[in-house]
Amino acid sequence: MFDSLDDWLIIAVVAGILFYGSSKIPQLAHSLGRSVGEFKKGRLEVEREIKAEQGGGNPPAAGPSH
Repeated sequence: MFDSLDDWLIIAVVAGILFYGSSKIPQLAHSLGRSVGEFKKGRLEVEREIKAEQGGGNPPAAGPSH
């Protein structure tokens, strides 16, 4: 009966509405979206640091020389 992921997703949405109420769902979705965004930013930052260490670091920034 619940063989596909779509079936489980529908059940999760219905359970969320029952437990949290329809007014809380947009707040939860917003919080989840922000959390995912922060996670992606952190992951990209770590990947950049790893690449910088493997590639010998970033060249110094060009600034005014005296």
